Amino acid sequence: MFVGRKQELEILEKEYQRRGASFVIIYGRRRIGKTSLIKEFIKNKPALYFLATEEIEDENMKNFQDKITSHFNLELFKDVYLKNWEKIFQLIPETKEKFIIVIDEFQYLTMTNKAVPSIFQKIWDELLCNKNIMLILCGSYVNMMENLALSYSSPLFGRRTAQIRLGPLNFFEAKLMYNDENTEKNIIRYSITGGVPKYIEMFDYKTPDIYKAIAENILKKGSFLYEEAEFLLEKEVEKNITYFSILKAIAMGNHKLGKIASTLSMPVSSAIKYLDTLQKMDIVERTVPVTEENPEKSKKGLYFIKDNFLDFWFKFVFPYKSYLELDKVEYVLDIIKNRLIESHVSYTFEQVCRQFVSYKFPITFPLIGKWWDSSDEIDIVGLNHEEEICLFGECKFSNNPIGLELLFELKEKAKKVNINTNYKPYYVFFSKNGFTKELIDYAREKKEVFLFTVEDIS
Repeated sequence: MFVGRKQELEILEKEYQRRGASFVIIYGRRRIGKTSLIKEFIKNKPALYFLATEEIEDENMKNFQDKITSHFNLELFKDVYLKNWEKIFQLIPETKEKFIIVIDEFQYLTMTNKAVPSIFQKIWDELLCNKNIMLILCGSYVNMMENLALSYSSPLFGRRTAQIRLGPLNFFEAKLMYNDENTEKNIIRYSITGGVPKYIEMFDYKTPDIYKAIAENILKKGSFLYEEAEFLLEKEVEKNITYFSILKAIAMGNHKLGKIASTLSMPVSSAIKYLDTLQKMDIVERTVPVTEENPEKSKKGLYFIKDNFLDFWFKFVFPYKSYLELDKVEYVLDIIKNRLIESHVSYTFEQVCRQFVSYKFPITFPLIGKWWDSSDEIDIVGLNHEEEICLFGECKFSNNPIGLELLFELKEKAKKVNINTNYKPYYVFFSKNGFTKELIDYAREKKEVFLFTVEDIS
């Protein structure tokens, strides 16, 4: 089932309609849905899709040539292998309608021949840029793809006409795959599978008992998601034991750089290098208060695991692998039942609420994030500098209704936020279990206060 990706499809369609040749780079971490996006785009269009493999270069060239000769019915070249990328591309005839060439997992071609970017630069400059062609190079190793195709030092630099760095689906896109109207259950599912389409597909979200689904799809040896994090990291990095330790430290609540380093007894400088790599892989993100004017230089940066599934895995699978290897699934499942909502789902609920403000809130706030200082934090802070308005919000995925006292607490915390005092403030609350009558009555009278239950997030 293909859902979402409206903006990315619009970019690709615009490039397809462009007069002359187009050259698009698509990249993003594994399982994120790059191939599904491409196949959705080329559906009903003249296109040749080629998946590069971890084989010697001659095999990839042979397979690519076979694709071309078969597609264009070039009988003369079906048994004559050219063993030269440039000559193989020369086989592609002129077409009236724009023809799409997709090379997926492009990075594999460069692993056996480091000259491939230079070779493709020449192919583009001398063969393709003047043809009615749309070339798409797609890759899964984020850091490698940036170096191969997007960095200033790459031979391909400056050739692309567009690039797409594909990220996870947001909650409102992901929930379409769940096909369930129960928003509370969908939030819990999203906290486990995140917005990675492959994880959603492989997790049996149709099972009514969410904990049974966790046991069957994640905790049991041999299930697809049991070793997913290990597979993901071993494909991308060396010394993955250190990376695992860092991710476990973050999942256990250590978000400050110094705390991460001290937890692992390593120098801060070493921790920075590992964290930089994890950020380039799109696994970890560094977050600063939304009010920071220079985020890169801010000393308030905190590190979080970007993907909900990996965050779940490093909280509840990796630390208990020794039990799971002995098939003590019920023991680990009991731990998850006791901790899932408070230590995991509640944080995902904050993500979902910020996404709601981004996509569905009646007032537009171009900047949306969190805010914190040494003693307080606010779940949602939105800024609209052009209209001189701001938003402060709290999210509670608990069984208690939100009362008027929380609004007064929020207003006090908001006074500490470094925002122009002329800005008009708005307040928003998201609650799993509703609101007290006093707060509802207050919100009806004061139009700057917005209240949303879980059921309203649809």
